[in-house]
Amino acid sequence: MSPSTAYRSGRGAGPDGFPQLLRAEWARFRAGRGWALAMAASVLVTVSLGLLIAGSARSTCVTGKGEGPCPAPLLGPDGTAVKDKYYFVHQPLTGNGGITARVSDMTGQIRLPDAVPGVRNVAKGVVPWAKAGLLIRQSLKPGTPYAAVMLTGAHGVRMQYDYTHDVAGGPHNGPQWLRLTRSGDTVSGYESDDGRTWTEIGTVRPAGLPETVEIGLFATSPGTLWDMAKAFAQVTATFDQIGLRGANGPWRNDDVGVSMESDGRTPHHPGGVVKAGDKLVVTGGGDIGPATVEGGLRADLTLIGGAVGLIPLLVAAATFLTSARPRTGTSPAPAAPAEPRPARVLVAAGGLVGVVAFVAGLVASGVVVPAGLALLRAHENPIQPITLGTGLRVIVGYAALTAAAAVLALGLAALAGRIVAAGLAVTLVVVPYLLATAGVAPWLLAITPAAGFAITQSVPTFAHVDVDPSLIGGYYPLPPWAGLAVTCGYAALALGAAMVVRHRRAVAGRS
Repeated sequence: MSPSTAYRSGRGAGPDGFPQLLRAEWARFRAGRGWALAMAASVLVTVSLGLLIAGSARSTCVTGKGEGPCPAPLLGPDGTAVKDKYYFVHQPLTGNGGITARVSDMTGQIRLPDAVPGVRNVAKGVVPWAKAGLLIRQSLKPGTPYAAVMLTGAHGVRMQYDYTHDVAGGPHNGPQWLRLTRSGDTVSGYESDDGRTWTEIGTVRPAGLPETVEIGLFATSPGTLWDMAKAFAQVTATFDQIGLRGANGPWRNDDVGVSMESDGRTPHHPGGVVKAGDKLVVTGGGDIGPATVEGGLRADLTLIGGAVGLIPLLVAAATFLTSARPRTGTSPAPAAPAEPRPARVLVAAGGLVGVVAFVAGLVASGVVVPAGLALLRAHENPIQPITLGTGLRVIVGYAALTAAAAVLALGLAALAGRIVAAGLAVTLVVVPYLLATAGVAPWLLAITPAAGFAITQSVPTFAHVDVDPSLIGGYYPLPPWAGLAVTCGYAALALGAAMVVRHRRAVAGRS
């Protein structure tokens, strides 16, 4: 059937009931062996590529015991994989109290790509999320609850707590006064330009603060990004005008979370503190926050093959409208054809294609995600924690994406013909995803139908963590449901436009 040929029902004269239309489309689907093979191919490709990727993944780390399997990710209070490495100058605080200090200077070091092979290229500077400020935490044990107010390298003053929460303060980048107070189980953060007039940033409730906590000054800096990897970075902050309320003991110094070289004794990029009169100069590296990459391999990596698996499904959906209808047996002389109802026919065809594609996608994701995760664990890879709800969203969400993509292909076929529609659907849905996987033009995942792949994101994107803008780094420009909504919007637009065009052609054909 060409794009200009009006679709005619095989029923006799009279109005077409929608259930009858659905049965007719189902009979047409069953009569075409090619569609069943295309669905099976889509499932097979998605599962095979996903298991191949999962089966070949190997994560190794250098620890104090030498090179070997990476340890399980450190978990925060809510079960999220987190990083908890910083230099801490602190005292115990029992009951209520607080700390006030000015961050008068903030410098650092960043490793850049080597200009001369084999010669380390380290320059002065701070990364955008370098942090120096005041910290209250349950204990020095990594992963325990905390609250902090800080000056950052390029994001002004922030208040952060329990790793995943971030509250913006003022956009300051120069010297800044900070204050952190505890009253019962609440912690409040403040900032000031002059140490006299204070502005509250926020009041938070870290999980399970005990009667005695650790309070003090900290400095830390995540690494600088190099092509989907991180290189060394460190920050040095000068604190003065330090005042304590409720704590009056000696300062203690701890390089919390510092890792060791392969000899098991030498600290890897250690921090430190220097006392200069009434000033404390604190140097630290690492981060306090979510571990979006370092926390282990993600469940959605098992669905990378899903983009390729969509190709046979999209081609099949684009050819569905142009297929021949099956013979249903002998009958008396055929009745006069009913008046075409293109909108109802397209809705029926779109509904059937969407349901069949959803089932195919559900089978594929329902197999490859749990099986892929089992393979990753069997090879001693660290795995990002995933809740049951997130796992179900990834599996069912991929099925919803396949359904929306198939309806989009069918709508394009009604507008432009099957060959053009098949190529256009693959270009709009598959190609942007593959480019983003390679780190090329990730913004396409915000404006094309490929945005729907965001529904498979198993680890959130946090605004206060910089990641490489590629799918391998876990970057999606849109949240999961917003991305799926974009794909569904394209599908609805294509199907709606096809209804209008077909209706006008049908009216023109009768006149």
